Amino acid sequence: MSGSSTYVPTSAFGKWFESRLPIVGLIHSSFVVFPNPRNLNYLWTFGGILAFMLVAQILTGVVLAMHYTPHADLAFSSVESIMRDVNYGWMIRYLHANGASMFFIAVYIHMFRSFYYGSYKAPREILWILGVLIFLLMMATAFMGYVLPWGQMSFWGATVITNLFSAIPMFGETIVTFLWGGYSVGNPTLNRFFSLHYLFPFMIAGVVALHIWALHVPGSNNPAGIEKKSDKDTLPFHPYFTVKDAFALACFLIVYVWFAFYIPNFLGHADNYIEANPAVTPAHIVPEWYFLPFYAILRAVPDKLLGVVAMFGSIAILVFLPWLDTSRVRSGRYRPVFQVFFWLFALSCVLLGWLGAKPPEGGYVIASRICTTYYFAYFIIILPLLGLFETPKALPASIADSVLGKSGTAFAMPLRAAHEPNRKA
Repeated sequence: MSGSSTYVPTSAFGKWFESRLPIVGLIHSSFVVFPNPRNLNYLWTFGGILAFMLVAQILTGVVLAMHYTPHADLAFSSVESIMRDVNYGWMIRYLHANGASMFFIAVYIHMFRSFYYGSYKAPREILWILGVLIFLLMMATAFMGYVLPWGQMSFWGATVITNLFSAIPMFGETIVTFLWGGYSVGNPTLNRFFSLHYLFPFMIAGVVALHIWALHVPGSNNPAGIEKKSDKDTLPFHPYFTVKDAFALACFLIVYVWFAFYIPNFLGHADNYIEANPAVTPAHIVPEWYFLPFYAILRAVPDKLLGVVAMFGSIAILVFLPWLDTSRVRSGRYRPVFQVFFWLFALSCVLLGWLGAKPPEGGYVIASRICTTYYFAYFIIILPLLGLFETPKALPASIADSVLGKSGTAFAMPLRAAHEPNRKA
């Protein structure tokens, strides 16, 4: 639960305002005195980094929208005008474009940290589901934003991805026609994508607010994967974690700014600096790097409909992760067998990203199918069975003991009985 607010207004206006709208007290209890596990490492700072990146993307996006023209005949030239004629337009655009990549780097680290430390397990299932919803909204927002420059890769990427919905029986063609606003990708498509690209970040901000609310009910998970039992297990959010988050954010911003100022086009595609031409198809159509693992899964399946199902299923399966992982132990730190399968899973995801950028032929397709098979087997087969047969290491008695390096009692009882206290937590 949120820490009890100790905020006491000192001014007469502050007392009057707080008695009618206690928002300052809410912020104080949620972000100042809120008790956090004292053993949180730097992987837990990416939540704050993501909040910063969301605000940065919204601010730069609003400024870009002031100068962008969502018309098929003018979009490409309006982007070039932003780069050349708008004061600091080049900087705002590069910050926004590279900010999307930084956003996804941070969210993937955030997600894999949750995978390893079991942050999706009870009582944080709703917190996890809201996180998956944020991820889906991010992907939709990024895809539609990639279309807006109206370059060759934007146009043909939109054509390929929207065409996937045509594989859906009965309703597929209707969905595609609705997305296009006609019978091909054109000006109505661009207007739809611009409107939704502007709207979705504010929807993300709303779900993020729910995500933070859901986090503050049970509190943060921690590397030991055990619940806090006393005050000595926790530290107030400020100044301990605000300073830690600020340092991590500063390091992250150095990388972000380095990309934006020194290699701003490194993560993009050169073909997108060619104006969209429906008559000329690029030699190799690829999405942005953060979509490549899912693109590899799509191409790994020879049937179009099954490929679409596999691609969307690879994201949808994350919703059920709290129930697919049957182990009573949260943290992978105390699960030696799980660690082996987890790192193989991480490797398969990286390989899928690499394979997604390769042509769909020969050994690349075979490797994609192997990695795709392991991706789904990890969730559907490996995690459920590990919870039944794996013998975890001894858990520390408390968070304070984990900081001091003290181990708990080894599991001498059957697994389910030995982990009963963790189940209640």
